[in-house]
Amino acid sequence: MTPAEPALQSYPVSVHDEADLPDYVREFEQSAAYLPEAQRALLRRAWAIGAAAHAGQTRKSGEPYITHPVAVAKVLADQGLDVETLIAAILHDTIEDTPLTREGLATEFGETVAELVDGVTKLDKLQFRDRQEAAAESFRKMLLAMARDLRVILIKLADRLHNMRTLGAQSAEARERIALETLEIYAPIAQRLGMNLIKAELQDLGFRALHPWRHAVIEKRIRTQPVVRRESLVQIEAQLAQRLTKEKLLHRLISRVKSPWSIYTKMRAEHKSFTQVMDVFGFRVVVRSVPDCYHALGVVHAAYKPLDSRFRDFIAIPKANGYQSLHTVLFGPYGSPVEVQIRTEEMDLIAERGIAAHWSYKHGGEGPNSAQSRAHSWIASLVESQRSTGSSLEFLENVKVDLFPDEVYLFTPKGDILSLPRNSTALDFAYAVHTDVGNRAVAARVDSKLVPLRTKLASGQRVEIITAKSSTPKPQWLEFVVSGKARTSIRQQLKQLEHEDAVQLGHRMLDRALEALETSLDRVPALRLETYLSDSRYPRLEALLADIALGNRMPNQVALALARETPGKPRGRAIDRPRLTEDKILITGAERGVISFANCCLPLPGDEIMGYHTAGKGIVVHRMDCPNVADYRKSPDRWVPIGWDRQVSGDFSAALRIEVDNRPGALAQVAAAIAEAESNIDRVEYLERDSNIAVMRFSIEVGDRRHLADVMRKVRRLNVVLGVQRM
Repeated sequence: MTPAEPALQSYPVSVHDEADLPDYVREFEQSAAYLPEAQRALLRRAWAIGAAAHAGQTRKSGEPYITHPVAVAKVLADQGLDVETLIAAILHDTIEDTPLTREGLATEFGETVAELVDGVTKLDKLQFRDRQEAAAESFRKMLLAMARDLRVILIKLADRLHNMRTLGAQSAEARERIALETLEIYAPIAQRLGMNLIKAELQDLGFRALHPWRHAVIEKRIRTQPVVRRESLVQIEAQLAQRLTKEKLLHRLISRVKSPWSIYTKMRAEHKSFTQVMDVFGFRVVVRSVPDCYHALGVVHAAYKPLDSRFRDFIAIPKANGYQSLHTVLFGPYGSPVEVQIRTEEMDLIAERGIAAHWSYKHGGEGPNSAQSRAHSWIASLVESQRSTGSSLEFLENVKVDLFPDEVYLFTPKGDILSLPRNSTALDFAYAVHTDVGNRAVAARVDSKLVPLRTKLASGQRVEIITAKSSTPKPQWLEFVVSGKARTSIRQQLKQLEHEDAVQLGHRMLDRALEALETSLDRVPALRLETYLSDSRYPRLEALLADIALGNRMPNQVALALARETPGKPRGRAIDRPRLTEDKILITGAERGVISFANCCLPLPGDEIMGYHTAGKGIVVHRMDCPNVADYRKSPDRWVPIGWDRQVSGDFSAALRIEVDNRPGALAQVAAAIAEAESNIDRVEYLERDSNIAVMRFSIEVGDRRHLADVMRKVRRLNVVLGVQRM
């Protein structure tokens, strides 16, 4: 500890006169009264140290700064958290904003408290391109801290909740930014961790700050519901209480009103007005045991007719955050649907407090369905995901997909249950089973019926994935997967495949350039190669080879640098102009990451081709008869002699100029002929058109020149076609 740092022992240990205690400390200590006296003394000490450390600091509202961390600790005390969490909450801003150090906190309150404070401490002011990226990076690091100890996120959520309660002191711009972040990130995290009380307040405060007028209107409409609706609720409550008592079910019956935010989101999602959102009110029945839950369900269904499509059993299949309850919607006496939730006392506690309802933070709770266990599994998957994503923003987008609670519940062939985000496809399911299953997926069986991977899934379906060892992810997969894990895994695998293609192609290009200098990569001394890689800032040879393929390094220049000092060997001849007929690099068409096909001439397998080396794009392939080739002759060092391999794969773009009689149905006949030739049409456009003749450009996909010739033959046979020509 440096002389400038005050020792923690120099701070006052306690306030001797109870009358001197500020009101905010009294309120906090009342909330923490469940703790033993010795632990409450530690809280008093933490407050005294925090108050001294933050002395002179104020919030934007003008209050002493220490009132904020104590209010955060009170939020957690109301949830019944342990003493270490409460101490860390009181001191959560001290490392960043005061002279106190992590080491000092560890000495005074133990390593756990110091680690929690360190995990919650705001990040150093790093240089980011914009505020959005800064927020994403903060979020990424927050999740990594959560992986070490879940209590970090509890403190962070309580911190955000108190900031939202005191948002009025902020500027209008800051209020909007903080409210949006709360609704998009923090409230969904609270929901994902099962902390519904905190989630509901965060949503309500965020909605009020973001749309004050809309919030006020909906809140007023809830308060002034028609008398007939209120009377019906009283009648339903009396009926349910009477019937449950007759069945000798010990229960608590609680009437509840939906929040303005949940009503607003339903109005937006279903495009309804307030009067059309009927199920504003509902009831919760809390009973002793799981069998009592199903008994109570039978009672309420006997009292009022249920809406069949609205029944959900979250006891048999819990939500991803551990939430368990029976949900049903009844026809009320005045035609208004009334939602009823049925659960046990323990389920009710977990539903309201989530991971805060149990104490085994380090070891994942009690059994696979506990809130802790599920939270740990979720965070472990996030940690795996963040290692694979390219940027913080990409990671944040993936996590936001997983945060929103609409889920489908699916069965594996062995009967295990997987929960996935709404609109998930069979491919999302494959990646949820295992990354390797997703990477090798080719199709799926849903309820024993063969379906493509893009098929959307519905709750209750049994899904089996069909794989093939030779299968690899396709870029098109990114267009229809919805889960963060699938998106991250596909991107990572595509980058890996592109990198491998680039390394192989770069190797062939460098070998060819070295052969022209009468040497080879194997004959270049290892020390010289290492020196060149070090001077050029390449960590490995593979990185250099990939850069050559991508056009960022010219193979001729690299070859000259590697070959120029071969001892006792005359320098080979420089490559003034590659001879396109010799030593061609053969391509299969699958090297899409580093080879692209020019739109000006659309080369196909079977065409005579040449390659042009373009920085950042790799090799752009042109037909030899392309009009643009003449311009490329001016840069012979960028020419690459290439040809088609014997095995060519994939579909290639081609364009046809088709002249037809301008009569009804002509376009349909041409399209049908192209389809009969097993070719896909990407686009059709009219080039010329008058009363007698129409000239159209068809952009199609074919396998090679033979396939294109077959398409052209089938089109020429049509009576309406006057001419067909490849463009």
